[in-house]
Amino acid sequence: MTRVLLTGGSGFIAVHVLETLLAQGYSVVTSIRSEAKAQMLRDTFPHISKDKLDFVIVDDIAREGAFNEAVKSDPPFEWVIHTASPYHFNITDTKKDLLDPAIIGTTGILKAIKANAPSVKRVIITSSFAAIFSPKIGNRPGYVYSEKDWNPMTEEEAIQDPPSGYRASKTFAEKAAWEFSEKEKPSFTISTVRCIQQPSMGDIVTNVQMNPPMVFGPIHPKLQTLDTVNTSNQRIRDMMLGKMQDEIPPGGVNIWVDVRDLALAHVRTAERPEAAGKRFFVTAGYYSNRELADDVREQLPDIKIAGKGGEFPEGGYFEYDNSRTKDVLGIHFRSLMDMVKDTIPTLKAIGA
Repeated sequence: MTRVLLTGGSGFIAVHVLETLLAQGYSVVTSIRSEAKAQMLRDTFPHISKDKLDFVIVDDIAREGAFNEAVKSDPPFEWVIHTASPYHFNITDTKKDLLDPAIIGTTGILKAIKANAPSVKRVIITSSFAAIFSPKIGNRPGYVYSEKDWNPMTEEEAIQDPPSGYRASKTFAEKAAWEFSEKEKPSFTISTVRCIQQPSMGDIVTNVQMNPPMVFGPIHPKLQTLDTVNTSNQRIRDMMLGKMQDEIPPGGVNIWVDVRDLALAHVRTAERPEAAGKRFFVTAGYYSNRELADDVREQLPDIKIAGKGGEFPEGGYFEYDNSRTKDVLGIHFRSLMDMVKDTIPTLKAIGA
């Protein structure tokens, strides 16, 4: 039985990764910030035994040595899926609240694995489309974004405001992971396919990056309130609460993925040897807030939502290449309508 350490287990993406792992029979230990979060997860999965789901408290992922004990396990871990990173704009200090937790949390867990968990073979790190997209260039009609791209943001630009800080935190953390591996070659390697043949300390440590865009999909009602719904799903929540009766706002980033497909992509990346050492740009494709509103309105015909606004940007939009995710991981993406159908009941369950 493969044993997995999943960090940030009560997060929106992480709990779907957890659900996918449990459904496939894996044994999971998940790190959370508090015992209260652990109890919420126990309540969410009440029939799962302790040998299949256990917890370790990591109250501050930016603290030196935060994961040193968390990576130790009996039986030992074979995979680490690292999703823990901040994503909200309620920030008072961009460096302290966003950059440090993302960067130090990522390099810290790699240090901990190197020192304390020689059994780990695969490390999967959740990144973001923010680490790929270049906001300074704009929509770039005709340009095709893929795993080869990097956000060119500097640290000076990152500390200007929380949204910039979030984008930079994902970029800097992902780059720090690859750079750490290069500098620590005697310890472990962030592997490409050919690097699997190059030994590191103990077993090969293979690091894979996931790069999702907007992430919609069902929530777990015992873990969420109307105020804590993830940023992407807030759009559906606000439509259901009648907050878009006058005009539908622009979509911002007009590509998306269902969280359940994203969770499956994490697990398959760990399962499939051919996924080793690769970045994956995980997106189902385009959407607009207008299309989202139309689908919500079809499911809830009594809801009043504006008939204007929310269209795709004028002048064109960038293209995307998600072929690696489909070809290597075998992901078949859900439709926007299927996502909306499944998400609405879970938001109703918390009062939307």
